[in-house]
Amino acid sequence: MSGEQKAEAKGEQAKGKLKETAGRLTGNERQTAEGRAEQVKGDAREAKEKAKDAFKH
Repeated sequence: MSGEQKAEAKGEQAKGKLKETAGRLTGNERQTAEGRAEQVKGDAREAKEKAKDAFKH
């Protein structure tokens, strides 16, 4: 996985976790859901990059 793509995936995961936590603390279900979605997006990006790396080797 390229360093840049890995950083983006981790950034999305972290941003999503923060947003989800903030949503839970404030009782904002929409923000909680958006945070979860961002985490899933980051997870998917990370999995895609790992799959690319597996086929390169």
